[in-house]
Amino acid sequence: LDATEIRRLEDYFRRTFRMPEMRVMQRPKQDASAEVYIGDEFIGVLFRDEDDGEMSYNFPMAILDFDLE
Repeated sequence: LDATEIRRLEDYFRRTFRMPEMRVMQRPKQDASAEVYIGDEFIGVLFRDEDDGEMSYNFPMAILDFDLE
C-alpha cells in the first residue's frame, strides 16, 4: 500500500466509523497490507486483494473476550 492509498483508507475508516483517532500505518516489508489503530491500540491488519483486475480490501478484526468486560 502506498502513501496515497493509506491516506484514502484512513479517511474512509474515520468517516465510516466517525472516529478521527483511527490510523492506518504501513507495515515494514509488507506491500499488500497495513495495520489499523484506534489511538495507540492495534485493532487489526488490513489486506489488499487484487483478483481478475478488481481490487478490494479485507479487514478482519479479532475481539478478545476480556475486551467485552
